[in-house]
Amino acid sequence: MTSEAEKKPNDDQLQVGVGPWEGPWPDGEHYDPDLLQEGDRRNVVDKYRYWHREAIVADLDRYRHDFHVAIENWQHDFNIGTVVRNANAFLAKGVHIVGKRRWNRRGAMVTDRYQHVSHHERVEEFTRWAKDNDLAVVGIDNLPGSVPIETADLPQHAVLVFGQEGPGLSQEVRDVCTLVCSISQFGSTRSINAGVASGIAMHSWVRQHVFST
Repeated sequence: MTSEAEKKPNDDQLQVGVGPWEGPWPDGEHYDPDLLQEGDRRNVVDKYRYWHREAIVADLDRYRHDFHVAIENWQHDFNIGTVVRNANAFLAKGVHIVGKRRWNRRGAMVTDRYQHVSHHERVEEFTRWAKDNDLAVVGIDNLPGSVPIETADLPQHAVLVFGQEGPGLSQEVRDVCTLVCSISQFGSTRSINAGVASGIAMHSWVRQHVFST
């Protein structure tokens, strides 16, 4: 019969990640000596255990997808952290904050350390950047005339743009979009927040351009 002491998880079981490296240390410049010695408690996949941050970013850069994401930040939107976290999960090439530079990083859960995050003070700057990089600007918003994302053909080289919580995409961004996609909803709520919408939109792009090949 198992005792209560045996049932109770120990401190190592409660912690995320792995403890100090056991045995001879592995060779490779991508390993972080401090992590090897003290353990790696970061929320990273097993492949990147004990790697230093710069090595992880460099490796991710080899595989990043052909889409970027952008979110307008005129009122310090609390959804930005979730957008960044989703961008990391779906391996977006870059994240772009349009408007105020400062944003609440709590929701990102430190995933911003592994993403390329850029800032554009005005919509015009963001639009010029997208044009210079031959990226289609795709708005994600439930607007009149928008195309359901479930049936839309999303451009491979695109930047998916999300608006503020509440007002959605600004008129300036709407005017430069080559395509606006809506996310079909079936309940009583009028809209979903940008953090949730970003995950759905990025996964839609991945389904079309990663799993269809």
